[in-house]
Amino acid sequence: MTFFSWSSPLATHRQAELPTDVLKMIESVTGPVHDVDMVSAGYNSEIAARLHLARGTVFVKGLRQDHPRVWTQQREAAINRHTRGLAPALLWQIKQGGWDLLGFEDLGGRHADYSPGSPDLELVLQAMWNLAAATPPATVELKTMPKRMNTYVTDPAQLRLFEGHALLHTDWKPDNVLITNGQARLVDWAWASSGAAWIDSALWVIWLIASGHSAQEAESLAALHPAWDKTPAPHIDAFAYAQQRLWKSIADADQPDEWTHQLHAAAHAWAEHRS
Repeated sequence: MTFFSWSSPLATHRQAELPTDVLKMIESVTGPVHDVDMVSAGYNSEIAARLHLARGTVFVKGLRQDHPRVWTQQREAAINRHTRGLAPALLWQIKQGGWDLLGFEDLGGRHADYSPGSPDLELVLQAMWNLAAATPPATVELKTMPKRMNTYVTDPAQLRLFEGHALLHTDWKPDNVLITNGQARLVDWAWASSGAAWIDSALWVIWLIASGHSAQEAESLAALHPAWDKTPAPHIDAFAYAQQRLWKSIADADQPDEWTHQLHAAAHAWAEHRS
């Protein structure tokens, strides 16, 4: 399984309009929908929309039940009650008519700005600190980081360096971090995993470099995560080199998008910095 969800080979075709049958199913739960704003950001869902109801707005995302990644819908639904305060609350789930639909609290806000000097960086770090205090729920089946990284290491023994019992988000694309009411809130938990507590901050390093930070500046921010300084340097080295291999494999695939090229370059810069 490819590690990241936003790479071009895994992109999902997004519906331009909410299908009539889907709207009827939703209205059977919510009551009349007065307006629909389709959302273009993101890669994981066939349906992503903001619904205007009599009592406010709801964000809905969905996949067909025969979609190869429909399991991500159940992953998000199952983990939601364990991520309160970090993720938007799940209001309902509909499985019928060939669709799997999730209705979430609409947080509003805006996507995080990762550029150097952005005030959002401190808010993102605070969200990471809060997440670091959580543990993976025993009732939710999560991929482990060693399993997700097993094709990107040169020595299988390195996989044990990524072991741990922390709950990890892993998908730190700015679109998945909403700034609202002075907080960073995390959406799209489909790729939540368990592993070493420092891994989320390490993944963030690549996004920071792609957003204009030098590798040293990005690591300085990641080092503010409570688990970073407790982590032996060889563990982070191995992860950086694995990320370089991962992004090369994605960039070498057919029709890589602009973000893929930027993240490939960022992962390469980070690996060079660690060498």
